[in-house]
Amino acid sequence: MSDAGKPTAPPRPAGRAAMKKELPDHFKAYRHVWVFVEYEHGAIHPVSLELLGEGRKLADKLGAELAGVLLGEDRAALLPEIATVCEYGADLVYLVAQPILAHYRNEPFTRAMTDLVNTYKPEIVLLGATVLGRDLAGSVATTLQTGLTADCTELAIDDERSLAATRPTFGGSLLCTIHTLNYRPQMATVRPRVMPMPPRVPGRTGRVIEHPLDLREEDVVTKVLRFLPDRDSTKSQLAYADIVVAGGLGLRSPENLQLVRNLADVLGGDWGGSRPLVQKGWMSSDRQIGQTGKTIRPKLYIAAGISGAIQHRVGVEGADLIVAINTDPHAPIFDFAHIGIIADATEILPALTEAFRKRLTVNRLAG
Repeated sequence: MSDAGKPTAPPRPAGRAAMKKELPDHFKAYRHVWVFVEYEHGAIHPVSLELLGEGRKLADKLGAELAGVLLGEDRAALLPEIATVCEYGADLVYLVAQPILAHYRNEPFTRAMTDLVNTYKPEIVLLGATVLGRDLAGSVATTLQTGLTADCTELAIDDERSLAATRPTFGGSLLCTIHTLNYRPQMATVRPRVMPMPPRVPGRTGRVIEHPLDLREEDVVTKVLRFLPDRDSTKSQLAYADIVVAGGLGLRSPENLQLVRNLADVLGGDWGGSRPLVQKGWMSSDRQIGQTGKTIRPKLYIAAGISGAIQHRVGVEGADLIVAINTDPHAPIFDFAHIGIIADATEILPALTEAFRKRLTVNRLAG
C-alpha cells in the first residue's frame, strides 16, 4: 500500500506549548508587579527590600512597572520610606495613609490591599513570608478569590507570561513549580533571606499614587490597646548573621552542641542546627535552619554533622561560602558545599575553635 493509502494518525500534542491558550480578555487589564512593603514600628522589614530586587527582575521580563505598596498612619512620616522603596527599584509607590492603619490589623490591611488590587489590577503581587505577610497574603488571596503560592524559593516568568513560583513540598523532599493560570493577580510569599538584597541607588525616584480608604474605626472589630515588644525577639539573629555555625545529628549528643556555640562565639557569629535536633529537643525551634526554619545568607556557613537534605539545602544555599564537616563521604551536603571535610565534627570543631582563637589573638596583638 502506498503512503497515500495509509490511515493518518492524529497529531500528538507537544506538551504544554500545544495547549497554549489565549489569555481571557479580562486578564489583559492586569499589568505590572507589586511588592507589599511591610512597615511596622518605624522600619521597613528587610524582606520587602529583597522582594523589590526580585520584583524588578520579573517586571523587566514582562516589560512592566514595579510598584511598592505602602500602608501606614501618616503621609509625612512615610516620605522617607517612599524614597527608600524607589531607591531599591520601584517605579512607583501606592500609598494608603490613614490613622486606621497605624498598627497592623488583618481587616483594615486586607481591605486596603483588595481595594488597591481591584482598582489598579496588578498582574503579580509579592509579600514576605513573615508572620504579618502570611496572615495578610492568605486573607487578600481569599477575598480576591485568586491563587497564592507560599514560601517560594524561586520566582520566574515562563514563556506564557505566567508566574512560575517554585517551593519545596512533601516535607522539603521535592521542589514543585506552581502556576496560577486561571486567576489574577498571581500571588506569592517569599521568606526572608531567600532572595539577595538588591543594590540601593541613592537619589532614584518614582511616582506616588495616593489611594483613599473608606473604612471607619468603629467598623473594625479588632482593637490595639498597646504594643508589647517580644523580649526574646533578638535572641536569635540567624537570618542576618554574617557567620553561622550549625550542628546536626552527627554531633551524637546534645552536650556536643556546645562545640558549635564555642566556634560561633570565637568567630563572632550565630549558631543553629538542623530540624532533627529540634525534634529531639536538643535546641529551640528559633535556631532551626532550613526550609521549615530560618533561611540564611551568611558570608560563611559551617555545617557540622549535617547530612544536607533538600529541606536544609534550600535554607542555606545562598551562603557565600559553605564548609561541610561529615564522616559520610556520600552525604548530600558535599554536593553543594564549597569546602568539604570528611571527619568527625566533634573532633574538628574544637580544633577549628582553637585555631581561630589563636589567629584572632595574634591579629589583635599585631594591631
